[in-house]
Amino acid sequence: MNTLYIQHLPEDWQSISAIFVAMGDPQRQRLLLAFEPGERLTAGQLCDASPLNRTTVSHHLKVLRQAGVLNSEKVGKEVFYWVNREAVAAALDNVLAYVKA
Repeated sequence: MNTLYIQHLPEDWQSISAIFVAMGDPQRQRLLLAFEPGERLTAGQLCDASPLNRTTVSHHLKVLRQAGVLNSEKVGKEVFYWVNREAVAAALDNVLAYVKA
């Protein structure tokens, strides 16, 4: 048994935890899956396609962005979001490496 990790989560696993928590919500999963590869979307565009109101969509986007699942850029009055595929892939790769060890 590796008791070290019982007390402290390794540094590289802290971002994994945040990503999994953010992606664990079905509404956030739906929003994430709305993005086509390489696509940038605004909260308004996602609201138009979703049954959720703008406040709820904005909240979910904020959680996904803070966890590193989404990147964002403000252009004028609009904020564009896109999937941070590298961060999500790295988290999944770390978990997969642990499982395969």
